[in-house]
Amino acid sequence: MRSIMDLKEYFKRIGFTGLYDKADLPTLCTIHKLHVMTVPFDNLSIHCGEKITVDLKVIYKKIVLDRRGGWCFENNLLFSWVLREMGYKFMMLGTKDCNLLKNDSNPMDTHLINLVEIDCKSYIADVSFGVSCQIWEPLELIAGKDQPQPPGVFRLLNDGEKWTLEKTGRKPLIQNEAFANCSLLNKPLTKTMFSFCLMPRGVDHFLEASEYLQTSPESVFTQKSICSLQTPTGFRALIGCNYSEVTYNPQEDVDLYDMRNIPDSEIETVLKEKFNITLDSKLTPVNN
Repeated sequence: MRSIMDLKEYFKRIGFTGLYDKADLPTLCTIHKLHVMTVPFDNLSIHCGEKITVDLKVIYKKIVLDRRGGWCFENNLLFSWVLREMGYKFMMLGTKDCNLLKNDSNPMDTHLINLVEIDCKSYIADVSFGVSCQIWEPLELIAGKDQPQPPGVFRLLNDGEKWTLEKTGRKPLIQNEAFANCSLLNKPLTKTMFSFCLMPRGVDHFLEASEYLQTSPESVFTQKSICSLQTPTGFRALIGCNYSEVTYNPQEDVDLYDMRNIPDSEIETVLKEKFNITLDSKLTPVNN
């Protein structure tokens, strides 16, 4: 594995130039933020006729060498390898994403995160939730504490065995009223993101969910082609042919949404210029 996968290549991919001789919290925060700023959260492979895998070597080639993005089973699995190589104590967890399936009773864990332990404290690392609910830095695993970050205020709740992550955002201010009902907008402002238990999971635990999410008509990922990337001032997203530039404005408690439709002929250009992505196969934009 080491002869094929090189941690320095990953650091080059995300633009990390610092020291990594200590598995401490500041270093974790730095690489977490750099990852979400440089590696898109996307499901474009599904809409390019490509199969998404949980094979770490394939994921490494796709994200690090080919400079593509990916969804949680790719980004967070790659990040778990990074944590291991850097000497962090961690475990992978499965979560139930509250927004991915029409059938809320589905028992599968549809999202992968990492729980990192540093100096007797635990932190949630999740570099692949995307759009307005993407954490920029790890969250301390502590119940009931508001943890403000640029996207909004994140909060972990605990009822004994089960943990739940929720986020309170800001009012969206839309420049083009034609997009007032866009699904990207935060309605309501406080929303539940996912729930989880502190049960360590291996890669095989996510095989069924990965297959289901990329094939089932019940999955948001088959209904929409999604690409999002965090920016120093907010995030940008391409959902179907709908392109958004979002600027966070916490001083006025609003998020500014600049949205427009992209002609099919310009999709490749937008992916290259705004997300630094070049696809091998033609994308069929979908937004159902």
